Amino acid sequence: MEEEPVGDDREYQAIIPGLPDDLALRCLARISHGYHGLLECISRKWRDAIRSMDYAHMKARHERCGNWLFVSTADGKGQWDAYDPDADRWHPLPTVPTDCDESFCGFSCVSVCKKFLVIGGCYLYNKRSLAINDVILFDPFKKQWKRAANMQTARTDFACAVISNKVYVAGGGNSSCTKGLSSVEVYDPCADRWEDLPPMPFTLIECFSISYGGQFHVLGKREYNIQQDTYLIFNPVNQHWCIMEDLQLFCKLTHNYTTIQNGNIYTILEEGSIKKVDMDQKVWCTLGEFPAVVLPKHMRSLKPFTFGFVAFQQYLYVIGGMTLKYNLDTLSYGIVKLNSNRFCDMRKLPLEWKDARPMPIRSGRILGCAVMEE
Repeated sequence: MEEEPVGDDREYQAIIPGLPDDLALRCLARISHGYHGLLECISRKWRDAIRSMDYAHMKARHERCGNWLFVSTADGKGQWDAYDPDADRWHPLPTVPTDCDESFCGFSCVSVCKKFLVIGGCYLYNKRSLAINDVILFDPFKKQWKRAANMQTARTDFACAVISNKVYVAGGGNSSCTKGLSSVEVYDPCADRWEDLPPMPFTLIECFSISYGGQFHVLGKREYNIQQDTYLIFNPVNQHWCIMEDLQLFCKLTHNYTTIQNGNIYTILEEGSIKKVDMDQKVWCTLGEFPAVVLPKHMRSLKPFTFGFVAFQQYLYVIGGMTLKYNLDTLSYGIVKLNSNRFCDMRKLPLEWKDARPMPIRSGRILGCAVMEE
């Protein structure tokens, strides 16, 4: 460990001896953010440099945001943790600015223009929900949260997607519109402004998006407690909505277990297979099986649920969740919370699952999961 100079000897010390400080900062910027905690332990000079605004501005100027996988869990009480795949390390993000300590869910989260956004959602008060229109933004360069412009309509459980560096939201519900919303908005992160778009032909609740091909694809329900989804497509160029009658290809998709990478749609079906859609042939191709949970001193593998599923670069990640374990002593089932972090290379078939560094805590239900790539 480097000894810290004292007294007048601390007037100046190069970040890296023999290099100008601006060049030293550029060298440090090439090191993945997952190692920053270790780098700050090298010396006070390195700690101050990595936490400085000069360092943040330099990283932003060269767009070296790093690769991030953001995860929020039901047990985290609004806390977000970030996984760095390059360093194979987790680290907690600063506390999200909020005026409420109640349970929070129903939000959407996306990355756009090197920023991570948590949009809308609802707080739960005594089994009643209060939908909000808040937008909270995380800056990976400054490693700080701040508030962005609010949506024009409070909403929860809505469709959300990034298209051409803009964020589109549609549908969902709030306490004022119990039958759902038809309203649609788009957010420009450069101008920090929301604008209304032509509404959907009808209200949709419990929505999600599988957007690809430069269009906003929305799946949702017209009423609560119904099984059949409705499928709409919005074209941002002519701002026209189209109702898709053929749901056969997408009828089994679910919000939490569907992810998109490089225009390809990946999903986990109920029976446990992982599939990829072939848009040319309009069919699903089986890639492999979902990784089962193996617990110590338990005779059989178990099926997880409420986990996070996301594509990151050429990999598929399955994170956290829960499983049911049968206890022979009490002759009853109990919930086991998981902190596992497993991945596979989607290009190599059949899929071969590997273990990455587990989450810092056993997660329970994953509420939000999104990636940011440099």
